Amino acid sequence: MNPEDLRRLVTLAMSYAKHKGRLIADLPGQYLHWFARTGFPPGEIGRLLALMQALITTAFTRCLILYESAKDLIVAASPRHTLHLSIDR
Repeated sequence: MNPEDLRRLVTLAMSYAKHKGRLIADLPGQYLHWFARTGFPPGEIGRLLALMQALITTAFTRCLILYESAKDLIVAASPRHTLHLSIDR
């Protein structure tokens, strides 16, 4: 993964299908997981969709591990898949 890939996730819109015109970073997780199950399209768009799906899966997995080990950890995800972590002290 390189910085250009991350920039493309927040600037490249889907060019077809149900979410045409929507930024890759704004796609629903269920849609990305569907691609993971059925196969990503070829080319750059497929590579970026796979990257976004991997980022979401990795982030949520790490949050669940943290949640299990810290009772005061609050995990919330925004529609853009940004994770906000806060610990009350």
